[in-house]
Parts: sequence; structure tokens; C-alpha cells
Amino acid sequence: MKALVLNKPLDLEISDVPDPGAPPAGFVRVKVDTVGICGSDVHYYEHGRIGDFVVEKPMILGHETAGVIEATGEGVDGLTVGDHVAMEPGVSCGDCGYCESGRYNLCADMAFWATPPYDGSLAEYVVHPARFTYKLPIGMSLEEGALIEPLSVAVHAANRVDVLAGETVAINGAGTIGAVCVLVAKARGAARIIVTDVSPERLERAIVLGADVAVDVRSDSISEPFDVGMEASGHPESLPRLIHGIRAGGRIAIVGMANQNINFDSVTAGVKEIDIHGVFRYANTYPMAIDLVASAQLDIASLVTHRFAFEDAVKAFEYAIPPLPATGKILIKL
Repeated sequence: MKALVLNKPLDLEISDVPDPGAPPAGFVRVKVDTVGICGSDVHYYEHGRIGDFVVEKPMILGHETAGVIEATGEGVDGLTVGDHVAMEPGVSCGDCGYCESGRYNLCADMAFWATPPYDGSLAEYVVHPARFTYKLPIGMSLEEGALIEPLSVAVHAANRVDVLAGETVAINGAGTIGAVCVLVAKARGAARIIVTDVSPERLERAIVLGADVAVDVRSDSISEPFDVGMEASGHPESLPRLIHGIRAGGRIAIVGMANQNINFDSVTAGVKEIDIHGVFRYANTYPMAIDLVASAQLDIASLVTHRFAFEDAVKAFEYAIPPLPATGKILIKL
């Protein structure tokens, strides 16, 4: 079968790779339809590594994925041939304390698509555990199914800080993750949403998605108090700004990953009794994210600005470097 393979930084090609074959017990075989390009995919393409995760051998990219079931293994219930599905890209061990407690995203033996040494999903077919494969309801598109992955990040972040109806939420960063945080905060009943960024185009898009206030931090700052902060930019100055502006007793979710350590005023954080929550991927969020889209509580499809055919996948990645302010989500259609 064909797959999009990263050989080394900036060396990406569509290659012939072994077909995954028939699904074993508890697994399904899926014909991949749509895969979104994530910032991590682009980072591996550019640099060949993210932190300690280094591409040391050719690796298939992609992890934001939806497709159609072609076969089911023995013992699979609730999924049948022809079902449209979204697939959660991380497969945990299922036996450790974190898995048993429901926080399987913290499993030390997590195998996550397109995170070395594991191949991703930008291929014609994948074989995946049924327990991490979710049937899409009638009327929900496969494009929306692929977007359940980034949406799940925002759902998990909102769960971590327990965004409540009537609250004011400040979101730093208006890229894809900041945008889905806007959608989820709105769906949870936030009364007011403030978004900051350095890109006028991204800030304008955040307003269209439901933000009430857009702040260009190159020349301005948040001028009103807020109850919840969501750091989705990865900028080292962002968390300190949230700590300074948040109300006493507020909650902050660190969603974006900075490429350096962040220094912040721990005294102010302590005196205000701010709860600061780390956010790593997600756990138990796919059903919630699918319900949000299926019930029309948010419009995830509006994030998509570009679509590329699979044969143009290399061009799609070339286009994604550097990300243009007007570019939202890029999808590859197989």
C-alpha cells in the first residue's frame, strides 16, 4: 500500500509499505479517508524530533484520522464493516494504574501514531484496536471525524479546569488548538471569551468562531479579569500573563507546549490560590467531542481552510512551512 513516509528532516515521500493485513482479535481494519496535518507532524518534518522523540528510521506521519471499516477481528462488538469511524491515535497498555484509573493518557507504555518509534496513519489502510475506534453518527462527515482529535485536546483541557457556564475565559493563542478551545468554551456556556494572539487574521477567525474580545498582545493586553485561563500558544510569556490577570481562585490549563522552561511569579500564583493544570493530549474525550459535533453545539468544519489530495501530500507539508496566518486546518484526502 501507499503511505507518506518521513525519511529524515525535509525528506518526505509517498512510498510503498507493507499492508497491515487482516485485523486480529479486538482490532479493526480501516480504509483511511481523511487525515489532518498537526503541528507535531510539521515539526517532525522540519526538525526530525520533538524533545526526546527522535526520528531515527523512516516513519509514516499523521494521527488525526477518520476512515471506513473494511474488516473486524474476532470479538469486536458495536463496529461493523462500512461504519464511518474516528480513531484515537494513542494506544495505552490498559493494565497500569493510570489506565485502570482512567488517566490512560499518562500511560508509560503509550504507543501514539507518528510519535517515534511508531508509524502514523497517513496510509491507505490501518489496523487499530476497536477500543480506540469510534463510530461516527449518521450525518457527521469523515472530515469532521478527523477533526475529533484536535477537538479532544480542547475538551480535555476544559475538563481539567472545569469551565462553567457564565464564566469568563481567556485563551492565549489563536491557532488550531486555541480555536478549538474557543469552540469548547462556548459550548460549555462561557459568558465571555477573550482571545490573544499576534496575528490579526487568527484573531479575526477567533471572533467568527465565537470569541467576544480579540487582543493583539504586540500592542495591548487583557484589560478585564477572567475566571479561567487556557494557555494555547506555547509562548514563554503567556503563562505569566495569565497568572497576573486571572481572578483569585481561578484555574489555568497549560495546553500549549513551550520550547523552553517558563518562569512565573509563584508568589502571586500562591496568594491568589490559582490552580494550574497540565494538559497532555486527552483521555475519555472522543465520545464527548463526537457528541458536541453531532449535536451541532459547535462547528468544527469551519476550521478547515485547505484540502490536498493524497498524491499532493508532500506539497501539503511544504505549504504548511511556515504556517500562514490565514491558514486554518489542512486536511489530506486519501
